[in-house]
Amino acid sequence: MLSYRHAFHAGNHADVLKHLIQVQIIDYLGQKDKPFWYIDTHAGAGAYSLTEGYATKTAEYVDGVARLWQRDDLPPAVARYLEVVRSINPDGELRHYPGSPWFAAETMNRSEKLRLFELHPSDFQLLGECFADAGRRIKVEKNNGFEALKSILPPPPRRALVLIDPPYEDKGDYQRVVNAMQESLKRFATGTYAIWYPLLQRPEIKDMVAQLKALPCQSWLDVTLTVRTPSKEGFGMHGSGMFIVNPPWTLPATLNDTLPWLTAALAVDKGAWHSVEYRENS
Repeated sequence: MLSYRHAFHAGNHADVLKHLIQVQIIDYLGQKDKPFWYIDTHAGAGAYSLTEGYATKTAEYVDGVARLWQRDDLPPAVARYLEVVRSINPDGELRHYPGSPWFAAETMNRSEKLRLFELHPSDFQLLGECFADAGRRIKVEKNNGFEALKSILPPPPRRALVLIDPPYEDKGDYQRVVNAMQESLKRFATGTYAIWYPLLQRPEIKDMVAQLKALPCQSWLDVTLTVRTPSKEGFGMHGSGMFIVNPPWTLPATLNDTLPWLTAALAVDKGAWHSVEYRENS
């Protein structure tokens, strides 16, 4: 299925959580004087307009990044995340929102490499245009990211952040995530993998997370942020989660410090909450 366009959802509460965590992981990996890659299985368009096109039809960013834009009491992790958003809005007006590849390119050392996969023809074209001047540092490929992982792992530097962020329009994506992780860990057991998932009233999500927690990895971190009470009808996304395999050891503490503030800032009603679950496997 190729109908999903992330532009409808750019800058919403799920993007805030996903990209805040992404920046924290990349900053941590960048502390070592050793190269690493960023690999994105569902890279999207690279960057999005918030003032025209798809984003204006849903305006989900209004209850996401826009709620943080003018705050002067930001926790350090939120402030760092907004630094990158401000880099694409240099005049101080919130008109554009960076996608995951932009966050990576902006926060990584200029010598580090990015490998971006996108199957949607329109988004693939926009992604290529977004990084047309990046040279060999950033490679954009029209491919199924789940399949592409098989050929790209392990990356030459043996260090990487792999972001897996499918649309989940097809319920089969939940099992594809698990299958991709099982295969990827066989090829590259020491990599850091960040998996985004929606919080919906679907059994497939609980099943997927349970299977991820059973993976043979060194450690994992499961983070969720809910902004509203789930609907009585069972429809709609009330929050999102990030499951990180082999996360930075500093990340649980950072999120425990940050998420109470962020949950309050993004809350739509009294049903807003968050969770942080971390485990090291012996």
